[in-house]
Amino acid sequence: MASNSTKSFLADAGYGEQELDANSALMELDKGLRSGKLGEQCEAVVRFPRLFQKYPFPILINSAFLKLADVFRVGNNFLRLCVLKVTQQSEKHLEKILNVDEFVKRIFSVIHSNDPVARAITLRMLGSLASIIPERKNAHHSIRQSLDSHDNVEVEAAVFAAANFSAQSKDFAVGICNKISEMIQGLATPVDLKLKLIPILQHMHHDAILASSARELLQQLVTSYPSNKMVIVSLHTFTLLAASSLVDTPKQYLKNDPRKAVKRLAIQDLKLLASKTPHTWSRENIQALCECALQTPYDSLKLGMLSVLSTLSGTIAVKHYFSIASGNVGSSPRSSDLVKLAQECCYHNNRGIAAHGVRVLTNITVSCQEKDLLALEQDAVFGLESLLVLCSEDDSPGAQATLKIALNCMVKLAKGRPHLSQSVVETLLTQLHSAQDAARILMCHCLAAIAMQLPVLGDGMLGDLMELYKVIGRSATDKQQELLVSLATVIFVASQKALSPEVKAVIKQQLESVSNGWTVYRIARQASRMGNHDMARELYQSLLTQVASEHFYFWLNSLKEFSHAEQCLTGLQEENYSSALSCIAESLKFYHKGIASLTAASTPLNPLSFQCEFVKLRIDLLQAFSQLICTCSSLKTSPPPAIATTIAMTLGNDLQRCGRISNQMKLSMEEFRSLASRYGDLYQASFDADSATLRNVELQQQSCLLISHAIEALILDPESASFQEYGSTGAAHADSEYERRMMSVYNHVLEEVESLNRKYTPVSYMHTACLCNAIISLLKVPLSFQRYFFQKLQSTSIKLALSPSPRNPAEPIAVQNNQQLALKVEGVVQHGSKPGLFRKIQSVCLNVSSTLQSKSGQDYKIPIDNMTNEMEQRVEPHNDYFSTQFLLNFAILGTHNITVESSVKDANGIVWKTGPRTTIFVKSLEDPYSQQIRLQQQQVQQPLQQQQQRNAYTRF
Repeated sequence: MASNSTKSFLADAGYGEQELDANSALMELDKGLRSGKLGEQCEAVVRFPRLFQKYPFPILINSAFLKLADVFRVGNNFLRLCVLKVTQQSEKHLEKILNVDEFVKRIFSVIHSNDPVARAITLRMLGSLASIIPERKNAHHSIRQSLDSHDNVEVEAAVFAAANFSAQSKDFAVGICNKISEMIQGLATPVDLKLKLIPILQHMHHDAILASSARELLQQLVTSYPSNKMVIVSLHTFTLLAASSLVDTPKQYLKNDPRKAVKRLAIQDLKLLASKTPHTWSRENIQALCECALQTPYDSLKLGMLSVLSTLSGTIAVKHYFSIASGNVGSSPRSSDLVKLAQECCYHNNRGIAAHGVRVLTNITVSCQEKDLLALEQDAVFGLESLLVLCSEDDSPGAQATLKIALNCMVKLAKGRPHLSQSVVETLLTQLHSAQDAARILMCHCLAAIAMQLPVLGDGMLGDLMELYKVIGRSATDKQQELLVSLATVIFVASQKALSPEVKAVIKQQLESVSNGWTVYRIARQASRMGNHDMARELYQSLLTQVASEHFYFWLNSLKEFSHAEQCLTGLQEENYSSALSCIAESLKFYHKGIASLTAASTPLNPLSFQCEFVKLRIDLLQAFSQLICTCSSLKTSPPPAIATTIAMTLGNDLQRCGRISNQMKLSMEEFRSLASRYGDLYQASFDADSATLRNVELQQQSCLLISHAIEALILDPESASFQEYGSTGAAHADSEYERRMMSVYNHVLEEVESLNRKYTPVSYMHTACLCNAIISLLKVPLSFQRYFFQKLQSTSIKLALSPSPRNPAEPIAVQNNQQLALKVEGVVQHGSKPGLFRKIQSVCLNVSSTLQSKSGQDYKIPIDNMTNEMEQRVEPHNDYFSTQFLLNFAILGTHNITVESSVKDANGIVWKTGPRTTIFVKSLEDPYSQQIRLQQQQVQQPLQQQQQRNAYTRF
């Protein structure tokens, strides 16, 4: 019977198949809270975090927490513990409690209980609420009082609450510091309680005097209590205090204290300071650490010290170290202790020590741009080679982690010192044959990264890679499948422009023998990304019959059509404009088929909005290119009439002597500018896209701007055309082969346009040929479909709630015209599994505008300021929640449409149009007093009008 009642309660609570709205879900959980059975009450309490996650708005959260506070007040200790856990899990939602006083009042009533466990749970509850009640004096007093309790559970809870309040409230920290100092130094306080009290001092960073007094106490403790535990806790608290405020830390423990545990803790704390505050490290600090590492006989301690130094070597601290070292007479980077230590550790038999030594050498080599570092460069390369040989043949997780460090150093070295990249690539290719599969995958990623940065090395890799591709893949294990994808990616990167038939045959043969469908799809995806569309089309075609959903089928079919469309453009040739038109027409045919399939593949949960918009823009761009080639050809097919010169002189527009082509060119230029604007809108709407995808969209936009500029500079306005702003397009560092080729085309086109500019009178065949060749050059670079087209690694969305809001969305909200509407806008930022992977939201921009839909009543003369509402506010979300208010005026009677649109600003100050866009209707009504006066005036005016009409009749 009990199981049946539980099952029905869960079904009613909406956690089965059916989805309930917020109020219904809260009512069902409230029913569970009021149940007579303890099990159902507890189950209802623990369901609340999921409710908060699903409906994260203050109205529901406030009501829910008040209900939980009631349960806390009247329930037993187990229920109180459940409420405490729910509160700690829902910490980010605490700020949304509207009735904080009422909530705290219900919680605080339990502090006067005779049960010390109930008081302890209440103290922990108050400590968990410290972020919203930091200055509540009654809570402060209760914590101070409970620290003197004789019950250990209550004292521990008071210590927890004291730590939380000290972090939030300066007044509490100042008041409690002396009390904690007395307890720590008091002889009656047990040692285990002292160990729990000491970490509270890490929060005494609110001002310099408080931090200084905490530092003196910690210094005294370290000296007075030399036991292991006391020294470790005191030193760690010292470090955390130093990371938050400008206090000094004791330095002698790593060097002088013989205890290994103290040394290990000192190393951990030094690593924390190295990552948080590297700018505070002086040369003496680094030198002392190097001396300790050189002298210690223990590998574990040497490994820890080297990890600190490797963290510092990637920061400004190492530049500061060598800049001071080079200022000393007879001192150079090669003779410093840091370099000696790194060179000594590069060939150490412990993999971790060798990895950190190599990382230090690599960072020094890359960051210190000096002439005489040849020996250091060679040491770094030899150290990396030995580490690669050591780790690539070992399958253990430790070896793989070390290998990742070595490969990252190789990529950094190849980027910072390009002349070393050839030897690095040769080493990788040699070792690739004898390495384990797990190591091969990582090495392939490294080769691809180096080849993307330095495409010159690609041709040299191809032979070795193809030999390896023929021999791998004897089994269908996960590692083998991953290796197939990684190797194929490196081959695509190394091939650069196009795959030879032999390479394609080898890849297809290997895929047919051992690969599964997912592996084939991943390789096809990489081929699309690298511009190998013929290979991608064949792979997508082979997958069409292997999927179990029609949405997947349409998705793969659309990718196949897009690859076919791009493949049609590979046959373009310069000076052959008729074949160019036929190629573009053929490509458009497949693109239209593909967009139909792509639309069919979209679902409400996955609308594929970026993909559809990107492809639509590509279709419109190809049509614009085709139209421009036709316009250029019309100079031959439809030359200007004989009277064109006379028309030009009459109209005062010299360009009219060219005939109809001048107007067509003007339309083409506007079309390309419109496309550039649409690409800009797509860029701004892609907040979650990776940088390579955004750069791809930016390159498409630049192509449109380039053609519109060429039309203007050659034909429409050659006199005022400027090339200054376009001259630096090749200066930026290109991260991919596609970007390099596009940049090369841009520079070539600009040079051609600049050479023809003002040389010939427009419009001549030279001008039209230059435009057509520019189009063909752009289309000959195979389009790259970047990661965001296939895969969304970061997901960010904003959910808005407006109040007041009508019950029915179609109903308007009634407002009197002499009053203003206070519109409250609340929002929640929702994230996927990897929040902030590419960029984070710094602030949310809310734009509110209103438009008059329909008038009612007479027209009155109203100031223009009262006719429209256009406001914008910027709010910073806290714990993914934000709220603000707008005061709107509706003086004109009638129905108004209010639109609230949100956009976000990231940490770099870039604004992204993420949406959403919400609309509500407001009906402006005449206020009763004005209505009464108007009716009275009408009643007075009616007899006068009738009298005037009678007078008119009598005259006649």
